[in-house]
Amino acid sequence: MLKLRSEFTRLARKFMPTIEELRQTRIEKLKKLKNAGILAYPAKTKRTHSVAEVLENFKKLSGGILSKKKTVVIAGRIMAQRGHGGATFLDINDGTGKIQAIIKTDKLGEKGYQFFLDVFDIADFVEIKGTLFITKRGEKTIEADDYKMLSKALLPLPEKWHGIQDVEEKLRKRYLDIIFNPEVKEMIQKRAMFWGAMREFLLEKKFLEVETPVLETTPGGADARPFKTHHNALDMDVYLRISTGELWQKKLMVAGFEKTFEIGRQFRNEGIDSEHLQDYTQMECYSAYTDYEQGMELVEEMYKYVAKKAFGTLKFNIRGFEVDLGKKWEKYDFNSTISKYTGVNIEEASLSEIEKVLQKLKIEYDRNGFNITRAIDNLWKYCRKNIPGPGFLINVPIIMEPLAKRMEKNPKLVQRFQVILAGSEMGKGYSELNDPIDQAERFTEQQKLRDAGDAEAQRYDKDFVEALEHGMPPTCGFGVSERLFAFLMDKPMRDCQIFPLMKPKQ
Repeated sequence: MLKLRSEFTRLARKFMPTIEELRQTRIEKLKKLKNAGILAYPAKTKRTHSVAEVLENFKKLSGGILSKKKTVVIAGRIMAQRGHGGATFLDINDGTGKIQAIIKTDKLGEKGYQFFLDVFDIADFVEIKGTLFITKRGEKTIEADDYKMLSKALLPLPEKWHGIQDVEEKLRKRYLDIIFNPEVKEMIQKRAMFWGAMREFLLEKKFLEVETPVLETTPGGADARPFKTHHNALDMDVYLRISTGELWQKKLMVAGFEKTFEIGRQFRNEGIDSEHLQDYTQMECYSAYTDYEQGMELVEEMYKYVAKKAFGTLKFNIRGFEVDLGKKWEKYDFNSTISKYTGVNIEEASLSEIEKVLQKLKIEYDRNGFNITRAIDNLWKYCRKNIPGPGFLINVPIIMEPLAKRMEKNPKLVQRFQVILAGSEMGKGYSELNDPIDQAERFTEQQKLRDAGDAEAQRYDKDFVEALEHGMPPTCGFGVSERLFAFLMDKPMRDCQIFPLMKPKQ
């Protein structure tokens, strides 16, 4: 039986019209509408209720013991159409919900009913005016007294039961994927709740939301390769920012603002994988008169708040790890953790010794501009995969962080922390370096690394150093990207963007 059904499906698809043929048929129907003097794409609708409102107030609107049956007008996309004698049943979806509609000859007349059949298709947007009733099968339905075309679709929707199967095509035509996959729509709604909750938390903590430049003459605030473009009006090269206003927000600390934050897009011209994209949303916040230990307390509270608001839980299954944000957050010492998983003491090991370990562990790394900083970073990325979290990585060497304040008891380390969840980094913060002489020296060392081929090393930013020379109070800064949202969803980052960047079809 299955073999017979499969053969029938194959033959049916063989004789199915092509997309272009279906499009041409719909264009002919569009001409019928125009010839009849009917707008195919009117600007206005007389909709009185959303589908959700109709379903929620169905008893009252359909007429009960104490209420009179009311005429309602709904609008939405035709998702299904099935004929039965002199009647046609429709499934109408307006984005808030789905309801059944019925078009009948005895209500619309033979001419009106036939015109509907002649020009309306699945995927069209339609307005239905009528009254509500419940069918013998118990289905809430609107019976049409009148109808109106709102938007003629020239292309059909994918097959109802199969949708779009190709992963790349799903992302390329996300609007169609959303129509047929409620979980994608739910993800988009959760994404909005995620960033909304983070904004709400920071505003409650008296942070001021700010906007800082996306185009910069010197990209700073992170170790990353920027996108470069040309500013025609000023005739100069500029860069898309690689951090969400880190150096700008610290200038606001110099200016006397106590707490600021920004949620916006940032851009890094690097590789794509499940944890990395080139164009993504990041939040960065800065708090004066605060150090990294207080920053860890704030971040732990914020993550719990956001997770509870957006997901309704603090417990997650992420990439095989059971993560409970409600448990005690651990502290992971940088050197001890690397030593535990690789046997390397990074305080004593040379570059060549670390490189041998990287090769032994079969860790791939970029040899262009390779140096001790990149070597240690690759070791750490290998180790972090074993840590479920939640917790904070601390005691990082100064060579790993050019913008963080030194530890007072051990100047070789910096006051930096990183959130670790499910084997990955989910945000970074530190006591900001506010010593202008120390900052200038570290920028100089970073520039040497760039000159030696390290494309991710930071540039010397003399304007920022000058700002620090005017005095910046003790400050803690923190940044987290949408990687956190993707991990809490347990999905790749690209799947969690609404419209990810896609390579055009050839």
